[in-house]
Amino acid sequence: MSKITYADAGVNVAEGQRTVELMKKAVARTFTPGVLEGIGSFGALFRLDLAGMEEPVMVSGTDGVGTKLKLAFLMDRHDTIGRDCVAMCVNDILCHGATPLFFLDYLATGKLQAEKAAEIVTGVADGCLDAGCALVGGETAEMPGFYSDGEYDLAGFAVGIVDRRKMITGDAIRQGDVLIGLSSSGIHSNGFSLVRRLLLEEKELSLEETLPGFDEPLGKVLMTATKIYVKPVLTLLEKYQIKGLAHITGGGFYENIPRILPENCQAEIHLGSWEVPQIFNLLKEAGQLEEEDLFGTFNMGIGMVMAMDPSQVSLVMDTLENLGEKAWIIGNVTQGSGQVSLCNP
Repeated sequence: MSKITYADAGVNVAEGQRTVELMKKAVARTFTPGVLEGIGSFGALFRLDLAGMEEPVMVSGTDGVGTKLKLAFLMDRHDTIGRDCVAMCVNDILCHGATPLFFLDYLATGKLQAEKAAEIVTGVADGCLDAGCALVGGETAEMPGFYSDGEYDLAGFAVGIVDRRKMITGDAIRQGDVLIGLSSSGIHSNGFSLVRRLLLEEKELSLEETLPGFDEPLGKVLMTATKIYVKPVLTLLEKYQIKGLAHITGGGFYENIPRILPENCQAEIHLGSWEVPQIFNLLKEAGQLEEEDLFGTFNMGIGMVMAMDPSQVSLVMDTLENLGEKAWIIGNVTQGSGQVSLCNP
């Protein structure tokens, strides 16, 4: 029997080493003063700066990109999907008032292509720069026979820190508080199983086609990266008391807003109080979807919801406008049982 090597089994170690070399420059751009060593070691080393903190609390979150990856495969576009992965993690830990410190990713594929992997990780680095955190390491796994040709999976996790006395829990939310919604950049990274079913399978729409009411081809609209809210929200937290933050991801309004509500409170959402992007109207028509389906699946143009005292609303809205952020007063907190109700004006 002749010798059979790791390469014969489908794992190209040299390509893995080339991948690391190609991504090093993009990763190094994200390094903050806390990073003690670059990628390539067995573990990532990060030195905490706890100055000014009375009781530091570490906050972590992990997520992937989901079936939005299928669109990346179809379009052979991989430059933004890494930003999606970062956004899903850092936006979650931000909901506790945490400042993201560092991020690690996990990229697995059947056959490693160094240029494609480097493009994906460059997107991760771009997201980390936007979030102000360091990409300190990760894992690139070549798993022949496990993934179809040209396919991969991407996941990651973020670690942040907050002083316990400044931690956002939602416990301070009271009846009469106002809900402010920050605009999303589109569908973000949830609901794509339904998106693909409706638009690509049922309607058989082309990803290259620019549909009526849109300025870009459908594929580009769908691949728009998830918005990262870290910098504007942390700016607000320096000046104002935000009682609750809800990242509107999988499960939409109905699942995510109740996560911050006390048991005796309800979120009343005023329909028509913000601009709903055209892509959601397209999905509504394609699937004949009811409001319950839409708001239970998608963000509907609102990527982050903030709860605060009415006395601070005007100042917060002015600050957001100065930061270049689109935001709307989308509802208020009423007496209830921790649920969300949609109200027509």
